[in-house]
Amino acid sequence: MNYSQTGVPRKYADTRKLFTSSLKAVHSLRQLSNLKTQTVTSLYLFAEKTHINLVVIGHVDSGKSTTTGHLIYKLGGIDKRTIEKFEKESTDMGKGSFKYAWVLDKLKSERERGITIDITLWKFETAKYYYTVIDAPGHRDFIKNMITGTSQADVAMLVVPAEAGGFEAALRKVRPIICAINKMDKCDYKEDRYSEIQKEVQGYLKKVGYNIEKVPFVAISGFMGDNMVERSTNMPWYKGKTLVEALDMMEPPKRPVDKPLRLPLQGVYKIGGIGTVPVGRVETGQLKAGMVLTFAPNPITTECKSVEMHHEVIEVASPGDNVGFNVKNVSTSDIRTGHVASDSKNDPAKAAVSFTAQVIILNHPGTIKAGYSPVIDCHTAHISCKFDEITSRMDKRTGKALEENPKTIKNGDAAMVVLKPCKPMVVEAFTEYAPLGRFAVRDMKQTVAVGVIKSVEKKEPGSSAKVTKSAQKAAKK
Repeated sequence: MNYSQTGVPRKYADTRKLFTSSLKAVHSLRQLSNLKTQTVTSLYLFAEKTHINLVVIGHVDSGKSTTTGHLIYKLGGIDKRTIEKFEKESTDMGKGSFKYAWVLDKLKSERERGITIDITLWKFETAKYYYTVIDAPGHRDFIKNMITGTSQADVAMLVVPAEAGGFEAALRKVRPIICAINKMDKCDYKEDRYSEIQKEVQGYLKKVGYNIEKVPFVAISGFMGDNMVERSTNMPWYKGKTLVEALDMMEPPKRPVDKPLRLPLQGVYKIGGIGTVPVGRVETGQLKAGMVLTFAPNPITTECKSVEMHHEVIEVASPGDNVGFNVKNVSTSDIRTGHVASDSKNDPAKAAVSFTAQVIILNHPGTIKAGYSPVIDCHTAHISCKFDEITSRMDKRTGKALEENPKTIKNGDAAMVVLKPCKPMVVEAFTEYAPLGRFAVRDMKQTVAVGVIKSVEKKEPGSSAKVTKSAQKAAKK
């Protein structure tokens, strides 16, 4: 689909198409390993600045990789010589305008330690914060990777192209959010085009629950650099913030350090000379070397030998930190993406037998009744779950029940339902562990509903629960 030749976009009668656009394939951005390009001075040496995870969302033609790469360059994350090298490489391949995107795309092929991760992590520093960038792929075939990426994010930046025909996007709910209306150079920096796109996106964001008064919109050119760090002279009509100013306006999330540990696994790797290394983001609590961990839903208990973040050994990992950690006597077949690490001595995670949730149906072609079994995307898990019961249809604003035990629910309905995982899965009540208590319902490569978990019936670990020798030794210390 060549968006640049489709003319002025039609008005979207149904903004749900933002979720479901069919786009060209785009390579998933990868690699959490040693990088040959110049890296930023470690974020984590400077405790005086708050660390925020930023996910960059946009479809294949939105210019999100160019925008992110240019921002990293402008903020000192990569040197001019490397950019010039990327420019030569991209020009030689007939893609000269991709030089900033190369900052991110180049990471795919650089695998010094043999680790491949589907969500790229990169770093930059503003006046107020240290940001880790999670660049999520935009094509619908990568929706699982994208939801995994957004589940790790504190702030989202939605990149929407202003060029004619380019207004479609895929977005998961992350709060807070910045909307960057990109490629303003392609529409001659016209205010009318910016206002048109802003109005469309505001309508969509309002529909899925955002307070649009709190969503900053920034007119930018990711390639030319307009309004990214310095105010652009090409748009005298624009009175808003620059992209960096908007980032510095974000409120950092409250980190639930005092809660028990929950760390959903984003991947598990076997590294020669080290052993098994699970990777993921600490959602609640803290992870320390020497802790005895319990993994669920298939219960296995072992010792955490060491914790590493951005290739530096750290003493403690706190909520928001993306880490790798070494565990003993556990193979890559014992634990996998979607499993959850927890403190064996403090409310360890358990498999869910069933869970009660409030759902809002956003985009389903028909009606939903008991027995419906879509995929539930919760934290890093993607598991089929059956709608076992629909206990009530509710008023979305008040939460008051409108109908008990309805036979079906449809688009626009809010309902209380009981879900049963078809395979072992860990979820939590939103009030107890918020990052593990919200989910998306996915069917036919579309997000058909979103939900919040109210309560969970948990399975007690039986005789099959495994305790490693490493855990037994650590328990005696």
